[in-house]
Amino acid sequence: MQTVKIPVSIDPIRAASSRSTYEGIVPGQQLKRLNELCAGDCSDVAVSLECGVDIQGIVYLKGKAVTELTLNCQRCMTLFTTEVTVDFCFGPCGSEAEIDELPDAYDPIECNEIGEIRLHQLIEDELIVAMPIIPMHEETDCNIGSMDIVVGEIEPAQEERPNPFAVLEKLKSK
Repeated sequence: MQTVKIPVSIDPIRAASSRSTYEGIVPGQQLKRLNELCAGDCSDVAVSLECGVDIQGIVYLKGKAVTELTLNCQRCMTLFTTEVTVDFCFGPCGSEAEIDELPDAYDPIECNEIGEIRLHQLIEDELIVAMPIIPMHEETDCNIGSMDIVVGEIEPAQEERPNPFAVLEKLKSK
């Protein structure tokens, strides 16, 4: 099968009326914000996208994006690769009123001034949100594993100081 590039932007209403489907890739080097968050370049993103209209007449964009990211393990500070998969289902909206009326099954996405949605930006946003908050190897694969790391010196516990309100306690008992 030939790998096809996903279009940068689409008109969701036109794509939904023709029941368009897209299967292809988004080149990883075009996703600048995602690359800034990774320790290395991210691989090409495999995307499958379906555009349609549901039984309520709501236009939707439903799809899946999969990529491999090179991240820095926060436990042992070495590089590792992890697969990030995102499933999404969006309903394009043109105004705040449309966003409020959209069912919970769909996430709202605003169209730009000419009525198009920037697919590459949408996919990049979803992948950024799906990235692990604290990237780490599995404990079995990590160089350090579950060993504790101490940074700096541990100060001894301070000696117990007298209570400054002890004088008030004596006055109360008199």
